[in-house]
Amino acid sequence: MVTSPHRAASEAGATVLRAGGNAIEAAVAMGAVLTVTCPHFCGLGGDAVWMVAGADGAVTTFLGVGQAGASAQSHAGTPIPLRGPQAALTTAGAVDSWGHALDFSRSNWQGKLGLSGLLEPAIALAMDGFAITPSQIHWLQQRRAETALWPGFADLFLPRGAIPIAGDRLLQPQLAGSLTAIARHGAREFYEGALAQRIASALADRAVPLTSADLAATHTDQVAPLSLTYRDTTLFAPPAPTQGISTLMTMGILQNFELSGLADSGDQHIHLVVEAIKRAFLHRDGIADPRFVAMDDVAGRLSADGLATLAGTIGPSAMPWPHAFRPADTVFFGAVDDQGRCASVLQSTYFDWGSGVVAGDTGIIWHNRGAAFSSDPAHPNALAPGKRPFMTLNPGIATRHGKPCLVYGTQGADGQPQTLALLLTRLIDLGMTPEAALRAPRFLLGKTFSDARDSLKLEGHVDGAVQHLLAGRGHDVAPIAALSPLAGQAGVIAIAAGGQLSGGHDPRGEGVCLSA
Repeated sequence: MVTSPHRAASEAGATVLRAGGNAIEAAVAMGAVLTVTCPHFCGLGGDAVWMVAGADGAVTTFLGVGQAGASAQSHAGTPIPLRGPQAALTTAGAVDSWGHALDFSRSNWQGKLGLSGLLEPAIALAMDGFAITPSQIHWLQQRRAETALWPGFADLFLPRGAIPIAGDRLLQPQLAGSLTAIARHGAREFYEGALAQRIASALADRAVPLTSADLAATHTDQVAPLSLTYRDTTLFAPPAPTQGISTLMTMGILQNFELSGLADSGDQHIHLVVEAIKRAFLHRDGIADPRFVAMDDVAGRLSADGLATLAGTIGPSAMPWPHAFRPADTVFFGAVDDQGRCASVLQSTYFDWGSGVVAGDTGIIWHNRGAAFSSDPAHPNALAPGKRPFMTLNPGIATRHGKPCLVYGTQGADGQPQTLALLLTRLIDLGMTPEAALRAPRFLLGKTFSDARDSLKLEGHVDGAVQHLLAGRGHDVAPIAALSPLAGQAGVIAIAAGGQLSGGHDPRGEGVCLSA
């Protein structure tokens, strides 16, 4: 089974599985298609974080995260813009993560497929075109004033010089050429080959402080995941510099409450999850690249006693909430193969449309993950040469009795731990199916790109009486539309003890879950 935010990507992954490929191979095929069909959320010029699990429940993490260039020190201590060349401070790790994942597949899962075949659907879609999605049109409309200032952007994404309408097709022949070069020469073509030289030259022309040597220094890290036991399930999340620990801390706090008897989306359910999120987020600012800054007391943050102490601070009333907002957009996709092996992946260009910097004639738009660094030189997440920034990406895998049982993840930056906590409590505590859990109402705590208030945004299908009760608890309730795009686009695949699969993708977008 596969799940992704675009039908063409899900079909590419399902085709790989039906032909006998494994979950990693299917995920690479999906990830490549998504760089074509979701250019507003991910691309070759972005990053990726992977969680993979064998049928034996062994879980590992691939951090395909680009690092700041060697010249970054000259920018340290100064404000980092959100868009433009000075936001494009880090290299892009997504393509290298594909190569690393396939190497792992061959060494550990008897994988036989390579990039040459797996990228074919993406290349065809880039060359022949696809119907532009409502999501892409929405984000073009949201950024119309900004995109007019981005050199080369209109040539790639605005057919006929205007925002497209539903049914218009997007052709990306330059991107097809870049994908073809990667398919022919391997993932390192993006970092050390002729394509890398073209990218480096184009970025230099745009005054981006990255060089060919910076690209060549980019490599995926394979690391042990973080884990937490929740009820009878073990939850796995990626370590720093991601916010995976925030999701685990939230669930560890909720472990101290009996949720199984609560009504889904009732005021007590929502209140407890919101308050657990607040306490986890208050411990988030120390997250940074562990190669530069040792994160203090990871074991302590995930200890049962420490989480119980945090849970004990939750009362019937809401804790006041001003907190720094971290925006981002991304895509989640997942796969489970016929042996029960799993891949759970997030790809991202950070903001929608990344930095807005187009890398010459490669068809690649570069991400702005460098804007996630702190401009405070004393901060753990301060900019430094070779350093990876804090990132919100945290795909998840869960095991039960030593076997994978859940693959899950979501778009949404700050909203990722919030949506995941709701999904996991619904799946584990309330016994809901993936489709029901995905359709159920969500909240979003704090600021968004369109609302600067530190309010508790509740989707419109939260019962009116529940909204009133939450307001009575002291939450600053702000209604948003039912099934709002603000609430992220999540995907879930559940694996029952007998191996039966069920899954879904978010009704808030155009994604689909397919059986293979």
